[in-house]
Amino acid sequence: MYPAPFRYHRPATLGSALALLAELGEGARPLAGGQSLIPILKMRMDEPSDLVDIGRLAELTHIRKEKGRYCIGALVTHARIASSAAATDIPVIRDCAANIADPQVRALGTIGGSVCIADPSSDWPALLHLLDAEIICGGVEGSRKVGIRDFITDSYSNSLADGELVTEIQIPIPPANSGGAYLGFKKAAPAYPAASAGVQLTLTAGNICQGIRLVLGAAGPVPVTSTEIEQALTGRPLTDDALQEAAGALVELSDPPTDARGSAQFKRVMLRSLFMRAAHTAMQRARGETVAGSHDYV
Repeated sequence: MYPAPFRYHRPATLGSALALLAELGEGARPLAGGQSLIPILKMRMDEPSDLVDIGRLAELTHIRKEKGRYCIGALVTHARIASSAAATDIPVIRDCAANIADPQVRALGTIGGSVCIADPSSDWPALLHLLDAEIICGGVEGSRKVGIRDFITDSYSNSLADGELVTEIQIPIPPANSGGAYLGFKKAAPAYPAASAGVQLTLTAGNICQGIRLVLGAAGPVPVTSTEIEQALTGRPLTDDALQEAAGALVELSDPPTDARGSAQFKRVMLRSLFMRAAHTAMQRARGETVAGSHDYV
């Protein structure tokens, strides 16, 4: 199927892109790498009146380390993030970026586009929930900062106002003695995960959990998290029994759909298994071990 007709625009600067989006109104869509938006247009899931091509805006291609966080421009590709200092300092970022689809998609697809599309099965929304990322939204009247948990509001929905763009993603750098892991299960490299899970934690001596974040992806309309389960693990030794209890409680909150990638029951089994593996890898990394991370394939 072909997309519905639309008008194409290619502004030269961020300021002109924001002005154009504000002028065109709710029928306009920004186009970055196109790896998510173009398939949506071909399936007629969206029929915008105008596409504003922002893919060449140099203002949105930075990766900077400042004030205890990494600031990543919305147009930075998955491949570039996977090989960046951010992925070295925070290995769970590489787990995500290096395992998205195939090399072609990673070379073209952008973190900003992935976050804005808010596909429930996409990797970046889950990973950014895990790391408590903040999203910088820019418009003609200025910028505002939104936590990732408030930015993604539902399946394929976000809190951007008409005329706004995501300009930057800010990721806090975890403290010392921290480690994380993010794992997915999918049928082939180009596919979205049928299920994914992530754990980011900080350990003290004796395997005591000082802080922890948990997430399940492809498990409902938005990534599944639970402050209550995280608080229950904090201050305790992270034994297998404690982690199994947390896994069961978190999976109970999930609502994975039955589809071509598997039944809801199958996905819940996978979510629990991925969670446990991610937790063990996160603990190893927090203790200073180097552990490679990768998605699993059928």
